[in-house]
Amino acid sequence: MPRKPTPINELKNKNLTSENETEKNNENNTGEESEVENLSQMLASVLSYLSDEEIEEIDLEYLLNHTKGLREWWEHYLENNRKQIEKEIKQLLSSLSMKDLENIKKMISEKNP
Repeated sequence: MPRKPTPINELKNKNLTSENETEKNNENNTGEESEVENLSQMLASVLSYLSDEEIEEIDLEYLLNHTKGLREWWEHYLENNRKQIEKEIKQLLSSLSMKDLENIKKMISEKNP
């Protein structure tokens, strides 16, 4: 028995869907490649600075100011690290004794009058 031909509209939709998926994958790969390239450039700049024998004392502020994108990357890293630490602390709070919790509360109160 002969197969019924697929309507042209369905073929177009299938092609559009696969093209959209391919474009999304290419965009993700391009974004990742770009990020890797940026990180490589930052690392090269930092290592170049660190390997300079004329520099006697490492100036982190200089590195952050003179390495394109490093400050933004560092701030993003710190924020993600902060969120991770907060999450870990929340998970551990339930296992602490009341005395421990009161001590932590007291320490926080002293830091934030």
